[in-house]
Amino acid sequence: MELHDILSTAVSDNASDIFIVSGAELSYKSNGRLVKINAAPLPPAETKVLANELFKLGGFNYDIENMPEQEKDFSVSIMGMGRFRVNIYKQRGSYAAVLRYVPFELPDAKSLGIPDNVMDISKSKNGIVLVTGPAGSGKSTTLSCMIDHINKTRSGHIITIEDPIEFLHKHSKCIISQREISIDTESYLNALRAALRQSPDVILLGEMRDYETISTAMTAAETGELVLSTLHTLGAANTIDRIIDVFPINQQHQIRIQLSMVLRAVVSQQLLPTVDGGLAPAFEIMTMNSAIKTLIRDEKTHQIDTILQSTSGMQTMDNCILQMYRDGIITADTAVDYAYNADIMRKRIG
Repeated sequence: MELHDILSTAVSDNASDIFIVSGAELSYKSNGRLVKINAAPLPPAETKVLANELFKLGGFNYDIENMPEQEKDFSVSIMGMGRFRVNIYKQRGSYAAVLRYVPFELPDAKSLGIPDNVMDISKSKNGIVLVTGPAGSGKSTTLSCMIDHINKTRSGHIITIEDPIEFLHKHSKCIISQREISIDTESYLNALRAALRQSPDVILLGEMRDYETISTAMTAAETGELVLSTLHTLGAANTIDRIIDVFPINQQHQIRIQLSMVLRAVVSQQLLPTVDGGLAPAFEIMTMNSAIKTLIRDEKTHQIDTILQSTSGMQTMDNCILQMYRDGIITADTAVDYAYNADIMRKRIG
């Protein structure tokens, strides 16, 4: 089967990910479920051919066998279809690839079920906004909606640092510079440091991966920029603790104070299977107020849920999931499976 036909078939069924792995059937993921394109497992020779085609589409002028790394991240665009975030890797001595589909059209927040109080966070003028959740939960899509909203509603310079670039943004009221790791810059840290000298108003950092990147992002937020980024954590309290734990113990008290001053919001999200076979997002939303600042400074982040439950405009993940169940969007089993506290969710449903 030709590569173009594989991708076209998957895209026509609203695929999110496409899997080309030797010894397994050619498959894609649609609405969280694996769909097989053909019944016969792919032989290693065929996965190598398909991976090499992707490699050439990515603009590399050497054969995949001469790839210096054991895995490679890049993106490709196919006219009339969309963009694909590609990861080529080796498994059991053969080549494999996983592609994430990214449509050319920018996502629409309302049609995706992103609530207004999440989009309102993009009105922040400075500080750090974090969108968190497991891989494949829609973090990049939510951030892209925020960037698009900023681009259409205020003027300034937006710099995105991604690995690789996913959604393409056009200049509107803002000038947008989109930089891709390994093509436009060596690393997140180098690009972030350089961004501070590029007169940014908004910086989108694909991921806060390490101590130095987090530290530099906090410095950028302190100097007046708005920094948007992601972490693979669930829940505001876990996110704050993860950031603080990255730093040496003797610096953590100072970091708590600093974070309480620069953090503007933490949005955690999951994608839940719906009763009609689709996927719907569930959100935990925390925006900063004096009570949360105090809890961060006093090492009492475990009490943040209490504030989320009692403050207008904020919500816990479990309250959001419960409401989705009551609205008939998800089943009781799904609500329990995705709840932070499954036992309490069972009692509330029962």
